[in-house]
Amino acid sequence: MTAASEAPAAGTADRAGVAALGLRARFWRSEELRGLTLISPTFLYALLLLLTPILVIIAFSFWTQSYLDIDHTPTLKNYREAWTDPLYRTLMFRSLGVSALVTLITVVLAYPMAYYLSFHVTHRKALWLFLITIPFWTSYLLRVFAWKIILGYNGVVNSTFLELGIISAPMEFLLYNVNSVVITLAHAWAPFAILPIFVSLEKIDRSLLEAATDLGDSPVMRFLRVTLPLSLPGIIAASLIVFIPTVGDYVTPRLVGGKDGLMIANMIQIQFGKANNWPLGAALAISTMIIVTAASLMFVGLMRQLTTRFR
Repeated sequence: MTAASEAPAAGTADRAGVAALGLRARFWRSEELRGLTLISPTFLYALLLLLTPILVIIAFSFWTQSYLDIDHTPTLKNYREAWTDPLYRTLMFRSLGVSALVTLITVVLAYPMAYYLSFHVTHRKALWLFLITIPFWTSYLLRVFAWKIILGYNGVVNSTFLELGIISAPMEFLLYNVNSVVITLAHAWAPFAILPIFVSLEKIDRSLLEAATDLGDSPVMRFLRVTLPLSLPGIIAASLIVFIPTVGDYVTPRLVGGKDGLMIANMIQIQFGKANNWPLGAALAISTMIIVTAASLMFVGLMRQLTTRFR
């Protein structure tokens, strides 16, 4: 190769090096780097607090325990028991069914409240939101015990119906079963469903509703064609916010569910407590996480298809 042909190649390499140095210099002075620098300590802290316990639980799920002795030999015994034992399958299906029902009831009841706040309240919306959240400032346990008093054999509901002559004997199906768990959880998670739906409704461009009216849509058709499709992101967020935690709730089933209202989280708590079988409890917890994640992804995929179809 001649000197004349080597000179352009060297010049190109120099220009590429200068460009790379310029990009590096701009990156080190960029807003992106400053943003990463600000969030990195918090991100690492959250990663340490969230990821480390999950990794410990995953490790435990592959071990075995005999009273106080932990055998660290990897095995799938716990997962085989968790997935094949009829008791665990029953509790898992019950947990998924209860959580799905709670999610449906909560979102259906929360949507009208969020809709009213967004479209019909013109002044002091912040005050209305504040009033919605006030009942939930009290302890969660106090609210569960309140529902226990309301739904009890001699509780508020039965006493009122007896006084009015609607029933001749107290109703026994209100407490210590799946019904009481659904009612209590739906009440407990109501504000967490109202807020994301309200935010989604607030983002809807009101001119789209005016255009639908001008084109001859009735209020019902305008809601079905414009409002509901555009509020689906809020519905999805509210559903996930309610569904995922309620699967793992063990306080409410323990206090108001009775033996017919127990869920998979109660069994996990028993394995880590009275049964003293941490590996099996860890396998049940990881299995629950996998099933809930799969169910959530299926739900999101279904809602995305509905959103695309509406559009």
